Amino acid sequence: MQGQADDDSGSNDEEPPSPRFKRRRGRKVRRLHFSEILADLANDEDRERISVGDLLIAMGDRAFGALMLVFALPNVIPTPPGTSAILGAPLVFLAAQMMFGQRPWLPKVIAARSMTRVDFAALVDRLGPWLARAEKLLKPRLSALTVQPAENVIGLLCLIMAIILVLPIPLGNILPALAISMFAFAILERDGVWVILGTSVFALTLFVVGGVVYALFKAAVFLFNKSFE
Repeated sequence: MQGQADDDSGSNDEEPPSPRFKRRRGRKVRRLHFSEILADLANDEDRERISVGDLLIAMGDRAFGALMLVFALPNVIPTPPGTSAILGAPLVFLAAQMMFGQRPWLPKVIAARSMTRVDFAALVDRLGPWLARAEKLLKPRLSALTVQPAENVIGLLCLIMAIILVLPIPLGNILPALAISMFAFAILERDGVWVILGTSVFALTLFVVGGVVYALFKAAVFLFNKSFE
């Protein structure tokens, strides 16, 4: 009995397993993928609702990548007018914090946004297979491109993309959102190759959006001149 009591007291002192790791016989084996963390949250029957803040806590040191992916990925596909401005605002917060090397934080009005666990599980069921396919293309490599000070530069590039995303520029949401999503995947899996890909899409975005803005400016000047003829 005494030995059993000693065993019980010793087990209480053990650190609980981190939800971000798969463990085998008490040893860390690998970090969970983003899709796996989403599935764990969706299957947690102790929760009635899942909030943005819950995701921030679950992702730990990869919260920047997870939250940026959540807000950027929906803009990769055509969305109703105004959607990019709503989803882009949190990205401005997150990108600025990453640029300055701060911990991820969101205003309470955003962090408290939630949905029922059942609805969250249904969403994860739809998105999970797509995320899992994308994660198969990711692996830790060129990791120096995904940590500070390179991470601060990524924050700057994402901030520029987030600002473009918020602005009412025609066709100005898909490419910036794609670039941010690539950077987010890179941070999630410490994959520097995706940083390079994201930087390429960043440059393409500046070229395309710059062309659109220039064309709009020229059109405005033309209309202004025509109105005084």
